[in-house]
Amino acid sequence: MATTIQKTLRDSAAMRWTALLLLALAMFCAYIFMDILSPIKDLMQETRGWDSTAFGTMQGSEVFLNVFAFFLIFAGIILDKMGVRFTAVLSAAVMLIGALVKWYAVSEGFMGSSLETWFTNNLNYIPLFDELGVSPFYEGMPASAKFAACGFMIFGCGCEMAGITVSRGIVKWFKGREMALAMGSEMALARLGVATCMIFSPFFARLGGHVSVTRSVAFGVVLMCIALMMTIVYFFMDRKLDAQTGEAEEKDDPFKVSDIGRILSDAGFWLVALLCVLYYSAIFPFQKYAVNMLQCNLTLTPPAADSFWAQPDVTIVQYVIMLIVAATGFASNFQKKVNLRIFLLGFSVGALIVYCYMGYMRQSAESIFAVFPLLAVLITPILGSYLDHHGKAASMLVLGSLLLIGCHLTFAFVLPAFKDSPVGGITIAYATILVLGASFSLVPASLWPSVPKLVDQKVIGSAYALIFWIQNIGLWLFPLLIGKVLDQTNPGVTDPTQFDYTAPLVMLACLGVAALILGLVLKVVDRKKGIGLELPNIKN
Repeated sequence: MATTIQKTLRDSAAMRWTALLLLALAMFCAYIFMDILSPIKDLMQETRGWDSTAFGTMQGSEVFLNVFAFFLIFAGIILDKMGVRFTAVLSAAVMLIGALVKWYAVSEGFMGSSLETWFTNNLNYIPLFDELGVSPFYEGMPASAKFAACGFMIFGCGCEMAGITVSRGIVKWFKGREMALAMGSEMALARLGVATCMIFSPFFARLGGHVSVTRSVAFGVVLMCIALMMTIVYFFMDRKLDAQTGEAEEKDDPFKVSDIGRILSDAGFWLVALLCVLYYSAIFPFQKYAVNMLQCNLTLTPPAADSFWAQPDVTIVQYVIMLIVAATGFASNFQKKVNLRIFLLGFSVGALIVYCYMGYMRQSAESIFAVFPLLAVLITPILGSYLDHHGKAASMLVLGSLLLIGCHLTFAFVLPAFKDSPVGGITIAYATILVLGASFSLVPASLWPSVPKLVDQKVIGSAYALIFWIQNIGLWLFPLLIGKVLDQTNPGVTDPTQFDYTAPLVMLACLGVAALILGLVLKVVDRKKGIGLELPNIKN
């Protein structure tokens, strides 16, 4: 008589990848809203009076509560006690609330309201925070920027909670399987949100020939509603998995405060955490200024209003081509037939060339920077699969740091030298942005799967929370610093397309140098202590 082997949802490749897709789509939407104002920095200055300091202060506010109210630490405790599914839905709900507040802050309804008057007259001095120089507001900051900062703080709490929840969820569904591939694939899909934002935020802001930044943020709010729906569907999948396995995260091995001390006493954990804050601080804050940086360092001549390239429909066509680039390039990694793999890869490269040509013809800085995640989508599965089967995570972190340094120095010194060459400047911009995106793909594929090798299973949520908290210090500080450095090094410059970005870019390159040094130290520590960062995730 044959014995029936009971399989769970986790044992089905289709089901665990479906779970991953739901989490990744939620983060895709979150990534769009995170940078929804980044490609329209110039419009925010023109329509709402936000200078670089106001813009940078508002952008940095996203992680203010996570850093100074230690919300991420509490998020990790909630995750360890309540489990992935509850925390996923909670994080999406919090993001939606914050998105709604930010939308109202930049809307026409806020202008001239009693709420605008209150924000103008208040929050100009925050005791202690002003003395320490870390206040999220300052005297003279536009009221709309202050209120938007409040909404962005709320959104940031939910977004970072979602980040650690997704990481924990992937560990839950993929541990012992293709975990690095899953984490890399999730981040590749989520980062398409950056490209989507860069293309559609300016599209909605300028739709119909009338500039309205409110439409861009409203687009983001709709996507946050979709993110909430994705997490609700995941909730039921995760609950069914627990029913099959008998797992109950919120009851088994309850969290203890002493666990934090155990995590913090590990030297390997600190090296990974510091690597994370240095690397991510050189990427995410840069994204918020990248479009404006390109506007300042490229000679862009908008096409004639009656030209094909100036029509709104071109935006949709270009986005469809971008999705084709991502889909065919991503799918090529999973084909066993060599001919099919080469065909898909070649088709992806061809579509990428078409996309870049369209960006050149549109003379649009936002569509040029939108290529940022495309090479990452292509190579992240390759990197993840390599790490799963061959290891070398620490070595990839070192390589990522080297590429990061080279890209920021290219933006700082090489790109401005080609400002008078329309073709040469845009070509260098495309190549550098693609390499920067590839560099960024090295981090999630190598760093995040390494965390379970450093800490016990029951405190993984807290370990991710601590890493994200340390990372958030940089994500709060550097958008603000970039804005201040821009204003200080460009005195009297009122045209938002005429800033000199050399100093901020050199500052970001220095972060890459520090990350490179830590990566080399991590390799030495891993070899001496046998942490296993260079070992494959899948055991043969």
